[in-house]
Amino acid sequence: MTETSAQALRILRDPSQFKWYVIPLLLVVIYIYMVEVEKKNWKAVFAGLSFWGMDWFNEIWNSLFFHFSKTAPVWGAPRDTAYLILIGLNIEICFMFLIMGIVATKILPQDRHEKILGINNRLFYAVTSSILCVMVEMVLNLGGWLTWEHSWWSVSMPFLVFIIGYFPFFAVCYYVYDLETPKKQAVVTGSILVFDLVCIAVFGLWLGWL
Repeated sequence: MTETSAQALRILRDPSQFKWYVIPLLLVVIYIYMVEVEKKNWKAVFAGLSFWGMDWFNEIWNSLFFHFSKTAPVWGAPRDTAYLILIGLNIEICFMFLIMGIVATKILPQDRHEKILGINNRLFYAVTSSILCVMVEMVLNLGGWLTWEHSWWSVSMPFLVFIIGYFPFFAVCYYVYDLETPKKQAVVTGSILVFDLVCIAVFGLWLGWL
């Protein structure tokens, strides 16, 4: 087991790590969603939650990878946090992804067929936003806040971080956003979140692998 993995395990779900800034951060997240609910902007709400659900899926398989490899997760978050939920997911990251899904919808033109530089705007923003997120992760990795222990998931090999780590998040977020009715948006978003909950219940609560 790598030292960074052991460091993360030492604080994994340790309530003594709690810090008070979690409370105002939670209120910020709630406020952002309540603003969209007040406007009945259901497509942004469901798009944001689907984005968050996609991240949970990644965090679950990352924890399972660590469980079976016994060496290191694909990514880890061993540094100071108010609460480390899974080995690569802390409470700050969790809140960030809840907000990021909403933010991702704010840059979209109303016309889903409009093109930017000859590219469909949804694809354009999914690609460019993913690239920006990968660049931020590279900075976090270089600073030691986000650890990458495998050569195929590293600063020198960022393609997998793009194609697995972010592009599907934005693609699903925009797909949900563009669905015709709130009912369809709720079904897709609910399916993602229920699948995550089942995985957490089975792999985490029952088998103890997370």
